Amino acid sequence: MGKYPVSPLAPAAFPDLPVIRGASFATVAAGVRYAGRTDVMLAHLAPGTTMAGVFTRSSTRSAPVLDCQAKIGGDSDAGAAIVVNSGNANAFTGKNGVTATEAVTKAAAEVLGLPVERIFTSSTGVIGEKLPAERITSKLGELKAALDEGAIKVAANAIMTTDTYPKGAAAEVEIGGEIVKIAGIAKGSGMIEPDMGTMLVYIFTDAKIARPALQDMVSAISDKTFNCITVDSDTSTSDTLLMAATGASGVTVEAGDAAFEEALHGVMLDLAQQVVKDGEGATKFVAITVTGARTDEEARIHAKSIANSPLVKTAIAGEDPNWGRIVMAIGKSGAEADRDLITIRFGDVLVAEKGWVAETYREEDGADHMKGQNLTISVDLGLAEGAATVWTCDLTHGYIDINADYRS
Repeated sequence: MGKYPVSPLAPAAFPDLPVIRGASFATVAAGVRYAGRTDVMLAHLAPGTTMAGVFTRSSTRSAPVLDCQAKIGGDSDAGAAIVVNSGNANAFTGKNGVTATEAVTKAAAEVLGLPVERIFTSSTGVIGEKLPAERITSKLGELKAALDEGAIKVAANAIMTTDTYPKGAAAEVEIGGEIVKIAGIAKGSGMIEPDMGTMLVYIFTDAKIARPALQDMVSAISDKTFNCITVDSDTSTSDTLLMAATGASGVTVEAGDAAFEEALHGVMLDLAQQVVKDGEGATKFVAITVTGARTDEEARIHAKSIANSPLVKTAIAGEDPNWGRIVMAIGKSGAEADRDLITIRFGDVLVAEKGWVAETYREEDGADHMKGQNLTISVDLGLAEGAATVWTCDLTHGYIDINADYRS
């Protein structure tokens, strides 16, 4: 359905997501920016739902993000709703952004019979253009009438911008002999280096989870998944992750439940990696693992430095095993490193060690690894036990084409 060819890294098909009792979805073509496609999504959540979220720390974050942040810590037994539009970010529009957000949340509260404090909105798309809120509010009645527990796939389509495919992931986990379900959708392709949140992500479970416990899980797992991906080093003004626990299964999940947290981690990591695989112009998916750092955080700093380097990313696109660019990125990261302790591998190929190219290294072996579609780059710093993995993609001319054409 997109303007751009589907990423070569895309999954074969959208997954079969389970129905999450207590959550229903609807979409509509409101003409916010796009013609001939759905661009507004409504998720309606049953009474008793708890909400948690993480958001961008950008100092220029949008009005919807600020509104969600103000509401997310509130407790309520009422239902809730999420309204999302694509095509317009409702960001950097001064007081218009606040006015538009208030118009959408107040209208949705009235149509759905919910407190305005339980209406969460997100906007994604072009920055700096006034959001035509009336195009959304005029469709809320239609959205309410179309709500369907089985419509999560069409919801994933409606939130896309430069995405070339909708993104979904799911898991089921047994808790106390009962099955709990998790389903999530995401959008994201460019302007991707999340910082305490991500592009737009919405995750739903039928488990009953107290809000503080849910928030702790979402924050901790987001840090290990969405905060470990990057496409282009650019943190969005609109990064939002919202998770809803409807409680409709009747199964209570307590803080620290390892089985549930493992299942949620799997869903969040799947969605995060799908975003990277849909990176604008991407042709290769790259895992960068750094071990032997002074701390885990310093390992992530090094890994992000490698992942965000245009020189590294273009070498990967050109299938050039230029390990000197890896050394450069380590050296500029600002985290501790010792040149003469560094070990570098491309896949299973030992490339460099002890401050120099490995005696066993053959350029053709490194080049063979770079020809693959799924690549691994491993660095051991030899300093301590800190470790991290970051996922990224290559940088091709397709990235320029998409972003040069984005507003036209």
